[in-house]
Amino acid sequence: MSSPPSADGHHRLLCAWQLALLRFAVTLDDCDRVNVVALAGELDRLDRRNADDSLHFFRRSSSRLCAAIRGEGENATAVLDRFCGEINEPRLRLAFASAVGILRSDPAPPEVRPKRNRDLFRGLPTRRTASL
Repeated sequence: MSSPPSADGHHRLLCAWQLALLRFAVTLDDCDRVNVVALAGELDRLDRRNADDSLHFFRRSSSRLCAAIRGEGENATAVLDRFCGEINEPRLRLAFASAVGILRSDPAPPEVRPKRNRDLFRGLPTRRTASL
């Protein structure tokens, strides 16, 4: 009896699938599309204890995304934009958006400025400067 895959294994496989979609978006090569479908099949098989083959979320998503990347379908831009918004890794999201021609203006994260504590040096002796 095999142990269930770890959360880290899920995350790695999901990242591999997203990277495969990026590669397909760049190359439009059929071999890269087959790689996307193979990874989608692996994702669909995770955590399934029975032989029910009705869960095909990643395979359906992959075929929809690959068709949208090729420009097929009337809502291709919406499909690509929605998928791009679901990518958690900012660099991968920007690379995918660029590869499929989505103009995204992701705001830069706000710069966190530390608060200045005026009492930080209170109670310390003043520094004497050396006289020359």
